[in-house]
Amino acid sequence: MSRREEPMTPDPAKGTGPAETGKPTPAGPPVAATAGSRPNGGKPAVVPSDTPATRPGPRATLDSEVRTIKDDVLRLGALVEVALERSARALTDRDSELADHVRWDDAEVNDLQRRVSNAIAVTLATQQPMARDLRELLALYHAAAELERMGDYAVNIAKLAQQLASEPEIPMFSQIPLMERLCRSQLHAAMRALVDVSEADARAVCANDDELDRLYDAVYRSAIEVMQADPSRVPQATHMLFIAHHLERLGDRVTNIGEDVVYLATGQIEDLN
Repeated sequence: MSRREEPMTPDPAKGTGPAETGKPTPAGPPVAATAGSRPNGGKPAVVPSDTPATRPGPRATLDSEVRTIKDDVLRLGALVEVALERSARALTDRDSELADHVRWDDAEVNDLQRRVSNAIAVTLATQQPMARDLRELLALYHAAAELERMGDYAVNIAKLAQQLASEPEIPMFSQIPLMERLCRSQLHAAMRALVDVSEADARAVCANDDELDRLYDAVYRSAIEVMQADPSRVPQATHMLFIAHHLERLGDRVTNIGEDVVYLATGQIEDLN
């Protein structure tokens, strides 16, 4: 009797592949890569973003421009302070060469003042400042204009120093060096008040202008006495009187800056001169 053959049962361990069926195995869905198979150690790849870099807002831009303008105004004040000190030294030392340097360096003061004015005009036109910012920009504009005029006074003093150096020497009126030092001290205090927006310091600057006026009156009386006592000294006494006049006017310009600081701090316009 022949044995009936049993149907072949597929072995799960071996499976039935293409060699058994003769047909290709259809491809299944893609298998997600495991953490161990990613080159990043499991972290998803970073896709570059098309979002542009964050730009500073209008407020940050305005603040930056105001800071730059204020720095330039402070630099302008420092240049004028140096010019004033050098012109006074040229006067007392009868140094014509130093006086020339004061005159030549005034071009830097003028250029910086023009740059400040242009920067303020651009900021006003493009940034639409609010009330407080507008007051600050106007105060800086006025301060730069006043400082440029103070630089001119320093140049005028340097020119008079050269004229006195070419004439017979006479004793310097004692009030003139005092006026020059007081002017520089007042200018420095006004710049500090502008930086700090200090109403109290600004009012103190304005109040101290009375001492400059007193010294100027003393120079005027001394000049008259010299002219009456010795007519040959009229040119020198006249030059010294003009020097004192320039210093007195410079003090008035410093007071104007003090008034601008009071306006900046309070919003009120006051005449403190």
